[in-house]
Amino acid sequence: MTSRNQQLFELSQKYIPGGVTPIFFRRGQGAYVWDADDKPYIDYVGSWGPLILGHAHPEVIKAVQAAAQDGLTFGAPTEGELEIAELLCTLVP
Repeated sequence: MTSRNQQLFELSQKYIPGGVTPIFFRRGQGAYVWDADDKPYIDYVGSWGPLILGHAHPEVIKAVQAAAQDGLTFGAPTEGELEIAELLCTLVP
């Protein structure tokens, strides 16, 4: 049986060339992150990402508050990142 990580990795190679890893993280808490198959890891990367819409955009604040319970960034691909990449590739072929 193919793991969720493997399914996401295979799909990501179509939309995110290079820079992808076969592990997709879905949440984090404290010093730990969990992958798409719910396997825990110690987060030695401690990643952070850029602001896209500027500081304190009301819709971003609302989205961050909703997402914060599962962690904000993992330094590795997430399912949400793949969804955005697919949308961008559709909008800008």
